[in-house]
Amino acid sequence: MMGLSWDPIRLVEVVAAIMILGAGIWLYRRKPAKGEDGAADDGGYGSQGAVLLFVIAVIIAIHGLGGLNYHPSASELEMYQGMQEMTH
Repeated sequence: MMGLSWDPIRLVEVVAAIMILGAGIWLYRRKPAKGEDGAADDGGYGSQGAVLLFVIAVIIAIHGLGGLNYHPSASELEMYQGMQEMTH
């Protein structure tokens, strides 16, 4: 298991992701406003905006947890070391 380094920026990203996820849940569960005729639109739940907030929250959480960090492969490291030796 990779160790997490909780830099302040990463911690802020994870907290922001949790807050955005909470806002998405609130928006998704909110009852629709009544129309001009006094009847509710469809009586259901859901919102495209809420789904967008869910997607954004997941992406920010993955980034905050380090899932998008670049980890070079062994061959890339070997090539980099070889190029370093050539320039010295």
